[in-house]
Amino acid sequence: MNKAELVDLIADKADISKASAARALEAALGGITDALRAGDQVALVGFGTFAVKQRAERQGRNPKTGALLSIAASRSPAFKAGKGLRDALN
Repeated sequence: MNKAELVDLIADKADISKASAARALEAALGGITDALRAGDQVALVGFGTFAVKQRAERQGRNPKTGALLSIAASRSPAFKAGKGLRDALN
């Protein structure tokens, strides 16, 4: 499912226009992004938790030359599925 299909699904389920559904989806995604950027986590009970994980600096290798290089530390998004979502899939 892509974003346009998700907007269509939201519009149908909530009985609202596609434009309103698109704005609602953008607002939700923007809110999650802003919270993660600030270092917070977003917990949606029954669905899952979005969080930020720290990745330490590590050594890597250039596949072409084989030379060692340093890969900088970074922050990456993570998602842990909640019990309700896991149960719905099984």
